[in-house]
Amino acid sequence: MKELVIVGSGPAALSAAIYAARDGVDTTVYEKTNFGGQVATIDQIDNFPGFPEGISGVELSRRMREQAERFGAKLEYGEVTKLAVGGDKKTLTVDGEKVETKAVLLATGWTYNKLGVPGEDEYKGKGVHYCATCDGAFYEGKKIAVVGGANSAVQEAVFLTRFAAGPVEIFARSQVRAEKILQEKLQDYVAKGEITVHEQAVTEEIVGENGHVTGLKVNGEVVPVDGVFIFAGIHPASEFLKDSGVELDKFGYIQADDSLQTSLPGVFLAGDIRAGSTKQVVAAAGEGATAARAINRYLMSN
Repeated sequence: MKELVIVGSGPAALSAAIYAARDGVDTTVYEKTNFGGQVATIDQIDNFPGFPEGISGVELSRRMREQAERFGAKLEYGEVTKLAVGGDKKTLTVDGEKVETKAVLLATGWTYNKLGVPGEDEYKGKGVHYCATCDGAFYEGKKIAVVGGANSAVQEAVFLTRFAAGPVEIFARSQVRAEKILQEKLQDYVAKGEITVHEQAVTEEIVGENGHVTGLKVNGEVVPVDGVFIFAGIHPASEFLKDSGVELDKFGYIQADDSLQTSLPGVFLAGDIRAGSTKQVVAAAGEGATAARAINRYLMSN
């Protein structure tokens, strides 16, 4: 039986792994896709303390991972699809296999929403994407559209200007609602002709030919594009907790007490998956450390 299993590998998970492993706790981290979580998809992080010139999400994630491994944490690929709790034993289903552990830390964060329009699923990975830093380079010299109007849409549109042929076109369902500093940056790119903004623009369909995107149907008209990057909000990655007994709020985020323990003893959480979290990298890292210390106390008393 393992001592601690951490589900997820973003800043909260890796920070917890650093603290737990350093305290001598046998720690295993499971990640189903890419280590680093959503942070690894961020081109530049300018507000993480200690990096006055900023740092890329990939680099920050790499450093945190190496630090966790230096203290003995084991980072493994594996998709957790179920959690069952019986007394002091917690059983996770990882890639179809049962894994038993004394404590669990849930740090799965969030995932992107879909638009739910025709063509979105059909052309996923074939012109439809949800991460500019992951897939933007495939569209060197091509026409690119961004669907969304909040912070992430503006940030990703700015990043995509380095690849696009002509201006990156932003299609916002209502208005662009990004923070002031991003609005100012956006206006600079608009003035330079590198971004075009379309507000009150309802995306109705993603169209294509021969297995790849060729256009975006907006307000009844088809706009020719090669790539569509969708930023339509987020939802908590908590689907696998259905029927687990972990208390969720009405949006699917996890509830916790002051020690970051969930409604189930020995099951803790940290980061963006927590109801009421600030969705900031530094806050997630701090919660990871707090949860690790609470887990250590739990293990010592059980």
